[in-house]
Amino acid sequence: MRILLTGVSGQVGFELARTLAPHGEILAADRSVLDLAGPPDRIRATVRRLAPDLIINPAAHTAVDRAESEPALARAINATAPAVLAEEAAALGIALIHFSTDYVFDGAGTRPYREEDPCAPASVYGQTKREGELAIAAAGPRHYILRTSWVYGLRGRNFLATMARLAGERPELRVVDDQIGAPTTSPAIARATAALVAQITGETPPPAGIYHLSCAGQTSWCGFARAIVQRLPAVCAALNLPLPAHPPAVTGIRTADYPTPARRPAFSLLSNEKLRRTTGIALPDWADALDELLAG
Repeated sequence: MRILLTGVSGQVGFELARTLAPHGEILAADRSVLDLAGPPDRIRATVRRLAPDLIINPAAHTAVDRAESEPALARAINATAPAVLAEEAAALGIALIHFSTDYVFDGAGTRPYREEDPCAPASVYGQTKREGELAIAAAGPRHYILRTSWVYGLRGRNFLATMARLAGERPELRVVDDQIGAPTTSPAIARATAALVAQITGETPPPAGIYHLSCAGQTSWCGFARAIVQRLPAVCAALNLPLPAHPPAVTGIRTADYPTPARRPAFSLLSNEKLRRTTGIALPDWADALDELLAG
């Protein structure tokens, strides 16, 4: 099986390239091979030239605040390109796995969001990701849209890396404590996706559609920061950073005290019940996943 995998230099794409290797030939497409910000005809031509048996698209414009000032670029990568990939998947008669986000919801809910709940994104990032979901469904391929949340790992820019760096620079970390979600590691996402690929390519694939794929449990960004500081020796070792002589204090603040260009959902916890019930796939608790990541 030939698997076209986009965004292989990103957090999730890198882990997927390693985890999916036993499932087939990985057609690893970084920006030099497949530029999702480029002209749709060029994307289309590349897919046709590679002729994959499965397309997996973790690539995205994920700079949430920057998207507010460059909406055209965010829309090209998050909506237009997935539409083209979906059209080509439909033409080839193959499945498409696409990753989306908890930011398609406005965060006004009080219980974990289910796949069928109304979407009301409050940022350009969330809006363009939702447009991508709708475009994929409209194109009509067998598709699996996996919404995840608060993604991080040991590569690239993410909350774990930022907190570890700031811990070595500041005596106090002031972190938003009134946004609730589930931090999810890129290796956990990759393992779950590999398990899903095995089912998709088997004799009885699960029904196509949207599935939520995030770690279990919940916390705030401040709670996540405290967990990182509590594990600072392991965090610094994993990220190859010097260990601070004194760990910083972590102080919770309100969202209103830390204004950003893009509005974040106050509550973006995802219900993973549909995925577990349909496929038997379940991710670990977010704190256990953090420990597993740091253990290597």
